Amino acid sequence: MDERQLRILRELGDLGSVSAVAEALHVTPSAISQQLRLLQRSIPVPLTERAGRRVVLTDAGQALAAAAIEVETALARARHTVTDFADQPDGVVSVAAFHSAASAFFPLLLRGLAGPDRPRPALADEDVAQDRFPALTRDYDLVLAHRLDHAPPWPRTVASATLLREPLDVALPAGHPLASKPLLSPRDVADQPWITVHDGFPLMATIEAIASVANRRLEIVHRINEFAVVAEAVAAGGGIALMPRWTARAHPDVVLRPLSGVHARRHIDVLHRPERTARSAVRTVLTELHHAATQIQGRDV
Repeated sequence: MDERQLRILRELGDLGSVSAVAEALHVTPSAISQQLRLLQRSIPVPLTERAGRRVVLTDAGQALAAAAIEVETALARARHTVTDFADQPDGVVSVAAFHSAASAFFPLLLRGLAGPDRPRPALADEDVAQDRFPALTRDYDLVLAHRLDHAPPWPRTVASATLLREPLDVALPAGHPLASKPLLSPRDVADQPWITVHDGFPLMATIEAIASVANRRLEIVHRINEFAVVAEAVAAGGGIALMPRWTARAHPDVVLRPLSGVHARRHIDVLHRPERTARSAVRTVLTELHHAATQIQGRDV
């Protein structure tokens, strides 16, 4: 039995004939009869009987019709509850981000959402390999993920929007000989010791592209994912690194220089399951993330 069949049974008890029910529900009498037959198959006792030319409810049918009122009432209450939840402007919205995006976006998000009748963000850091970001949308309303400029798009199982297309620069100690050059090529940096991310993380593809263009294997001396730690290692002379231009915090003893000859840019995208944006609060946070991205990119102006 389903909600529609129970409603037909209830209307039959109220209106007294199949034709009257069909007219009230804007369907044909044969459609009403078919639904009554389907309902009867799931019930072990007769629900209707003939009274002359009319079909009327038996005692069992009347009892089930009365129960149908309770079912419709409960379903209507459930729908109103869901609608209220979807329209609630100050609901909790969970947001996950990888470390450098969290550092740049989370403070702006908290400030932008401060005040009454605003969504309450529940923030989490998730530093995962690129192919694991879509799975995070099971646990969070919104997920900030990164991929390289030329990488394949995210799977169709998630909705996505690009917040930033962020250049990746070469990070050097302030006193490094290459720091005097305004633009670096793969050949300039190929013979340097490198600090890179772990395998499986997006920046590794750019490191590999540098090696390919320079036609030599890079010397990787350290593997560190957190850019704040990378900056400290670069400043201490531990090697050079690729760092994002806008989302990594500036270090007084580190300079960034643009890189030519390879695609050195990453997308920062926001991922979510399509149904999440049925909630007003989630849509508000999504808009605020785009505002934050504009502020972050504006720091380069």
